[in-house]
Amino acid sequence: MEYRRLGKAGLKVSALSLGSWVTFGKQVDMTDAKELLKTGYDAGINFFDNAEGYEAGESEKIMGEAIAGLGLARDTYAVSSKVFWGGSKPTQMGLSAKHVRDACDAALIRLKVDYLDLFYCHRPDIDTPIEETVRAMHQLVLQGKVLYWGTSEWSAQEITAAHAIARQEHLTPPTMEQPQYNLLHREKVEAEFRPLYENYGMGTTIWSPLASGLLTGKYNDGIPDDSRLALPGYEWLRDIWSSEDGLHKMAKIRALGALAAELEISLTHLSVAWCLKNPNVSTVILGASKLAQLEDNLKAVDCLPLLTPEVMERIEICVDNRPAAPARWGQ
Repeated sequence: MEYRRLGKAGLKVSALSLGSWVTFGKQVDMTDAKELLKTGYDAGINFFDNAEGYEAGESEKIMGEAIAGLGLARDTYAVSSKVFWGGSKPTQMGLSAKHVRDACDAALIRLKVDYLDLFYCHRPDIDTPIEETVRAMHQLVLQGKVLYWGTSEWSAQEITAAHAIARQEHLTPPTMEQPQYNLLHREKVEAEFRPLYENYGMGTTIWSPLASGLLTGKYNDGIPDDSRLALPGYEWLRDIWSSEDGLHKMAKIRALGALAAELEISLTHLSVAWCLKNPNVSTVILGASKLAQLEDNLKAVDCLPLLTPEVMERIEICVDNRPAAPARWGQ
């Protein structure tokens, strides 16, 4: 396993990590969770990602119980949570100082830990001043409940504002952002965030490297009954990929699949390895509902040497979506 610094921070996280969105508490029970976590940990994964909004906290409960049951030493792994969607009542939503504190305390209980290594603002909150949120996160850091705080799906402008407030008020700034990033979704990570890496040393813990499974090729001939897109409650995701734009992307996926076959690797391995080629990616969060799926995804690291500059350029031809001002990487 390769380990990378979380941006300019001293913390080193595994290049591949394990997340629980859609899986823990929905597709994965306690027995399966322990098996997945142990397999990932034994393979070198040292970062496990979670959020209060994942299955209304049930995902965190399962992860906490599983980690405790495995007896993993606390100084050998990092675990995260996110705050935004904690419930239906006004004080259970958003990024107010109250909810930030309450969400952190609740996550600590569910995950069975004394502190969170990483704590994210799961989305920007238009109803709460950024200064209030930055100050609330700073207080959690001072209290020893959080080591690093960050954002998820914030704009570069919002993150820059958070840094400016932190500098002006002598508060702890955000360390990392958790954006979606994959071969079909590139603009924010490669272009919009470029100043954040240069000016603040921001790290990224990217999610959906396989575009919710599309970049595995398993949806090329329809939606399998046991797939994520077939799950109740995820009709919105299914609708996105059945749209005209989604069908256009499916054509790109088939072209990528042909290139992967030529390289004698799977489209999954090609897609994950491509994300890892970006030096601004601190870790690629994997999601798995089955042990065999995780074991296979872990092999993507071995494919990195195959992604030569020539192959990277052929990938560009397949996807034809290079951002207007991309960072220079993979060359």
